[in-house]
Amino acid sequence: MEKLHKKINERLRQNSELPFSVYTSAHEQMLLNVPIAKPLLISVINGDKELGKCSDIQCAAGQFVFLSDNPAIDMRNIPKDSEYFALLIEFEPSDFSGMPLEHANQLNYFIGDLVSDLKACLEQFVDCVSWATQEILSSRKREILNLLYSLGHKEVLSIMAGLKISHQLHDLFHEKGFQDITADYICRRLAMSESTLRRRLKAEGTSIQDIKDRSRLGHALHLLQTTTYPIGIVSDKCGYHSQSRFTNRFKKHFGLTPTELKKTKLTE
Repeated sequence: MEKLHKKINERLRQNSELPFSVYTSAHEQMLLNVPIAKPLLISVINGDKELGKCSDIQCAAGQFVFLSDNPAIDMRNIPKDSEYFALLIEFEPSDFSGMPLEHANQLNYFIGDLVSDLKACLEQFVDCVSWATQEILSSRKREILNLLYSLGHKEVLSIMAGLKISHQLHDLFHEKGFQDITADYICRRLAMSESTLRRRLKAEGTSIQDIKDRSRLGHALHLLQTTTYPIGIVSDKCGYHSQSRFTNRFKKHFGLTPTELKKTKLTE
């Protein structure tokens, strides 16, 4: 684990824009209703991770958890020794191309060990980010997925059971800086009628406003976990015109304020 940890830290020092994320904390973090917009591989390098209302999903250092998209899941990040440290890689629907997804029913998650072959594959992914094109990065992500499958994790086929409208709207809101976009604009971008859009959103149990709210709060959580931006900057980047309103929304959704979250990352 030490080699992977070292390589990740090297890339963090060298690059500001990375195709992976690193979440760390010096103190325990309890986060409610965390939105997972796309399939997400979380490799725990140090500390422990617990998920679910009763912490019924447990992932220790040296293990990974692969999550499917989920509108709200509780998370507890528990440092051991000096820190909690986890590598996060988000997957696009296109990364699953070539896999027999049509035969799989969607699962919410699966857990496994970071065996030597998987650690080596993750190290190679981290190593290549300084020079790789987007096409190469996607190819490396497919390598990770295929390796998981070859290691016996057939559940990987069910993590992405099909492309959802919510995935596409999530990307549109990011593209537009989380500003309001009309249903007409969405329909034109997705090449569908408004009635089809409403029907598909209803089938997914969501709405345009729900997806916008989850997207901007999820991005705010990501920025607070991965940058040193002041809270006001995070608020602006996520489309909030009032920092106090942002703080209230963040607290109501995640169960703690942005300031309280920032404090978990500071050593005493």
